[in-house]
Amino acid sequence: MPPPDMPSPAERARMPIAVYVLGLSVFALGTSEFMLSGILQPLARDLHVSIPQAGLLVSAFAIGMVVGAPVLAAATLRLPRRTTLITLLAVFGLGQVAGAVAPSYGVLFASRVVSALACAGFWAVGAAVAVSLVPVTARARAMAVMVGGLSIANIAGVPAGALLGQHAGWRAAFWAVAGLAAVGLVGVIALVPFTAVPTGDDRPQLRRELAIYKDKQVWLALTATAMNGAAVFALFSYLSPLLTDTAGLAESWVPTVLALFGVGALIGTFLGGRFADAHLFRMLFVGISASTTVLAVLALTAHSPVAAIGLSLLLGVTAFATAPALNARMFNVANAAPTLAGATTTAAFNIGNTLGPWLGGLVIGAGWGYPAVAWTGAALAAVAVGTTAVAFRLHRATNHSRLVASSTVVAPVPEGAERP
Repeated sequence: MPPPDMPSPAERARMPIAVYVLGLSVFALGTSEFMLSGILQPLARDLHVSIPQAGLLVSAFAIGMVVGAPVLAAATLRLPRRTTLITLLAVFGLGQVAGAVAPSYGVLFASRVVSALACAGFWAVGAAVAVSLVPVTARARAMAVMVGGLSIANIAGVPAGALLGQHAGWRAAFWAVAGLAAVGLVGVIALVPFTAVPTGDDRPQLRRELAIYKDKQVWLALTATAMNGAAVFALFSYLSPLLTDTAGLAESWVPTVLALFGVGALIGTFLGGRFADAHLFRMLFVGISASTTVLAVLALTAHSPVAAIGLSLLLGVTAFATAPALNARMFNVANAAPTLAGATTTAAFNIGNTLGPWLGGLVIGAGWGYPAVAWTGAALAAVAVGTTAVAFRLHRATNHSRLVASSTVVAPVPEGAERP
């Protein structure tokens, strides 16, 4: 709910350049996380591994994010944020260099885990810094800039990585991300100011924040987020070989389809952000059910190039339309622990990013073909729908948002409404 005194147009227009620097850094992080889907085949050929083995590199990054998000969020609660950002971004850049020169699959795997740990920590600390640099009335805009870096990574970074992988070798994509990380690092050093860690009543208290995990709704929200992510990435991780080996498209089409998925993701994020506040559960049901349908139809029509291209775009829309609602739901049920709420959402998303490619690799390894990966995604999305239904029933039964571990008495807020 917005405060009574709305900011002036001049106040709304001001956004510190440091926030855009953080968005640029997130662009590099997001490109690294998702670009393997476009270079999976040349990478597998060069390192002499199977497509499912190469797909596990996606899971390696996700595992690092799962572990890194809550651990580093907790470990850095009372550390200088600017120093932490600089350190984590430097480690991430070195991880990209290690991936670019990796002599073996094992070394590349390890570099992905290290890069992901740094990425997870940067997300947690960077979000706190972005929010601290703007007034309360501009916090959502600041976070939109950071998340926008991720959306643009899907539209531009991932297809560009695929093009580099096809024409200059897959290692060139890692070098390019390392260069982006270096630019972001210079920007953070030069433009992100020192921000003091909160003290007094506002000081983060880990014990209080950990209490959110006693709430059933937190676990239901985590499960829905993880299953939705798994559904998408079971398919997205193997989209390139599905397009070429099943739909019969040339490899040159892969960057274009990845860009279309990114465009769909941007459209979906806009739609989800537009309607999630007022209709949170409705947005979850509609978005996840639509993803289930799109994945099932893709499994049935995967041999059609037109269907594969069009449904890839639609999957981007439906999958990312739920993202604002999933994030808002976690913050609603874990309102008393904003630090770990964000970290938990990141971890949940990447649990799905780990589970999806792993299950997809299993069905491919079993010889069921790439369309079976879409069926796997549809089944995972159906689980997310069921989990959301349980959460909705529990929410209706309690008839208020579940807040735990709060040190003050807070009035319940209807689902989907914003807190000041």
